[in-house]
Amino acid sequence: MHRRPLTELGRALLVGRVLALGWSVATAAEAAGVSRATAYKWVRRFLDEGPGGLADRSSRPHTVHRTGQDMVARLVELRCARKLGPHRLAALLGLARSTCYAVLCREGLQRLDWLDRPTGVVIRRYERDRPGELVHVDVKKLGRIPEGGGHRVLGRERRPHRPKSGTGYDFIHACVDDHSRMAYAEIHADERGDTCAAFLRRAGAFFAEHGIQVERVLTDNAWNYRASQTFRAAVHSLGATQRFTRFYRPQTNGKVERFNRTLLEEWAYVRPYASNAERAALLPEWLHLYNHHRSHTALGGRSPVERVNNLPGNYS
Repeated sequence: MHRRPLTELGRALLVGRVLALGWSVATAAEAAGVSRATAYKWVRRFLDEGPGGLADRSSRPHTVHRTGQDMVARLVELRCARKLGPHRLAALLGLARSTCYAVLCREGLQRLDWLDRPTGVVIRRYERDRPGELVHVDVKKLGRIPEGGGHRVLGRERRPHRPKSGTGYDFIHACVDDHSRMAYAEIHADERGDTCAAFLRRAGAFFAEHGIQVERVLTDNAWNYRASQTFRAAVHSLGATQRFTRFYRPQTNGKVERFNRTLLEEWAYVRPYASNAERAALLPEWLHLYNHHRSHTALGGRSPVERVNNLPGNYS
């Protein structure tokens, strides 16, 4: 059972009962609701230091032995090269696990998902300060479902033979606000520049309906974004500027990449569909659920629309 710590007045009362009134330490401790060891501690401090010994003291250690720079460098090198956690680092370096974790926190390496797996380069997550300051745009290619259902409905053995060309692909165009995670998506038959441009204009209108003015548009370096004059004109029509991810660094556009994964898990593959049209018809409903009702761990359990509508200073 947790007991409240003694105040300075309570300590003085305990000591007075022992030294002035002649109570036993055990009896005084029981009356004060503390252990005998605690009672002995305060009596001993009073005898050694007088009334000043009953004052609160900082729990901070008198000395701190920081890990040497050479050891820190070895720990960081192992973390980045082999992606090891504090337990294995402690065993290899002969350090305490708590020491390894403290060093990782101090060096900004406590999260493995902040490291690019192939290269070990630190990729720190960032978040824009206000809605609309940056939106992420991307396209996800998704195989169409044949009429009657695909293998998820019929099984691979029962699926009828179809030409090698298959049923083709849908292209899911998505736009995600960096700050609030509010998302807009549409299904199209291609990812050409003019298609991307028309989508961006509608996405801008969607965000404007929610009070979000798009300021910057971040895309990858695909030809339909980088070389399309139509897409550049769509960006300018929103009053925004265009930004591109670093080459071979898709993590820069990570928020829309994460949205694509959620979209596949919770809409595209969440259950078997009997047709492509059935799946497509449920996208607007799922987007409403995502924006208005789905909790996001990155937002402290809130939905995107709650963060958009949050008054300044009320969200942490």
